[in-house]
Amino acid sequence: MTTTDVYCVVGHPVAHSRSPWIHTRFAQLTDQALRYERRLAPLEGFAADLQAFIRAGGRGCNITVPFKLDAAQAAHSHSPRVALAGAANTLVIAADGRIHADNTDGLGLVADITRNAGFAIAGKDVLLIGAGGAAAGVLGPMLEQQPRSITVCNRTAAKAQELVRQHAALANSQKVELQAQEQQGLNGNFDLIINATAASLQGAGIPVPASVLRPGSLAYDMMYGAAAAPFLAWAQAQGATGRDGLGMLVEQAAESFALWRGVRPPSAQVLDELRDVLAREAAA
Repeated sequence: MTTTDVYCVVGHPVAHSRSPWIHTRFAQLTDQALRYERRLAPLEGFAADLQAFIRAGGRGCNITVPFKLDAAQAAHSHSPRVALAGAANTLVIAADGRIHADNTDGLGLVADITRNAGFAIAGKDVLLIGAGGAAAGVLGPMLEQQPRSITVCNRTAAKAQELVRQHAALANSQKVELQAQEQQGLNGNFDLIINATAASLQGAGIPVPASVLRPGSLAYDMMYGAAAAPFLAWAQAQGATGRDGLGMLVEQAAESFALWRGVRPPSAQVLDELRDVLAREAAA
């Protein structure tokens, strides 16, 4: 009898996650037999919950907040991206229960910006707002696109400086100028601004001044839906192009799916379909 492989997204909270819809659609379009579910892990019990999932036959996980650091620590092996970021959003579980950790967030962000939005990162000046796990997960792949410069800014300058220090060797090898600044008193303007904070969601306002925008800048919020709306509205009011993180969500999921199944799903089609689903829900 053929068994159906089981995958999940693990988080706390997790009820809002669109990952089950995305991966179910990927499976339908690639003729893969699998089941994908949400899994609410206890805040202090990620490792035990992961082992319970593995004992039940689980073959892979997507990891969302607040467990990305825990996921990296729970793995037996790591991709170079995880080693650099210190955080994992994808776990691949072998038949013997061994866990391999990867981080597809940065790959998803780059794919959405370069392919879906048609924006070339190479040679551009980039501002990355935030220095937490979300920013750490994307900085490496962004550096590999060889922009002219990346400035990391954060409310706490020391965290931005530490993130820059961790990525200094990669920046040097890619010939990218990488620096840290404190959000207060931020200098410069940029072609691409990436909001990797939850400032809008927390009602904290826009984290940077309008002076960071250039004419024609792309302002990208890694969140989507209502959470991204204030940042996008602010950018568009300044004449910039705004884009939310829904495409990043789908593209990072496609990278995870390919790691698990060895098949590349049609991510652009699924992104279009998901935007239609969200539009219908908003209109209902």
